[in-house]
Amino acid sequence: MTLLRTPAATDATPAEPGRTRLRKRRGRADRKPRLALAVTALFFALLYLPIAVVVLFSFNTIKSLTVFDGFGLRWYRAFLHDEVLINSLGTSLKISLVAMAGSVLLGTALALGLVRCRTRLGSVAGLVMLVPLITPEIVTGVASMLLFKGLGVTLSTGTVMISEITFSISYVTVILRSRVAALNPEVEEAAMDLGATRWQAVRLVTLPALLPAVLACSVLIFALVFDDFVLAYFTTGVDPQPLSVRIYSAIRFGVQPTINAVGTLMLAGSIGLIALALFIPRLFGRRGGLDLLSGK
Repeated sequence: MTLLRTPAATDATPAEPGRTRLRKRRGRADRKPRLALAVTALFFALLYLPIAVVVLFSFNTIKSLTVFDGFGLRWYRAFLHDEVLINSLGTSLKISLVAMAGSVLLGTALALGLVRCRTRLGSVAGLVMLVPLITPEIVTGVASMLLFKGLGVTLSTGTVMISEITFSISYVTVILRSRVAALNPEVEEAAMDLGATRWQAVRLVTLPALLPAVLACSVLIFALVFDDFVLAYFTTGVDPQPLSVRIYSAIRFGVQPTINAVGTLMLAGSIGLIALALFIPRLFGRRGGLDLLSGK
């Protein structure tokens, strides 16, 4: 009697090699490249290890930048009792607040104008706004200094504020421009059909819709201006100097442990401000700040 083989039995053997090859391919695809992981780890080590050393030695109990003797707040207390550094901190805060307010106000108006303007001049102006973003900051700093010198203006805190506002407008405009373009212009038209003027439609309809992006831009500009050194160095006067310039002037004569404490506080403040800027849109039920920065 002849035994009949079922189709399942006849197909099982040829299918096994194919399945084995498929599993091997998936295994190779899921295998992480060791060289890429090593390069990534080396990159982050070189980037963040010096910062970690500064933070660690800011809590050192002795006046040493090479030997760590224990944790303490000696250099933070020294910073709080240093009148020169405290005055520079106040100057940096004042410059940051003024630059934030001026750049956000002008940048918001410029973003609205560039989106609403459909002429060739508007397109050219939009391209010009990108120039400060790709220009080396040292070029902007030298140009600002030469401009003030040519006009006979004495370098002071006011010149730093003007330079920072001018430099920060591009950031605000580029970020808010995508948000303004995403708004439906028919909403403003509906408001004007109900009796509102153009300004009232912008103030009551458009600006509230842009509020999360405006707040995020404000926090980002404050953080950028507070930490800025290049532009402040070329446009500041003798006294009072911003904190970043004061730190540079101090380390030329030797790094003091107090500088580690100041740097740690500035790092913590900047991280907090940037984190706040990234999560402000979520407080209003909008997309995250990462989408805001990428323009998505």
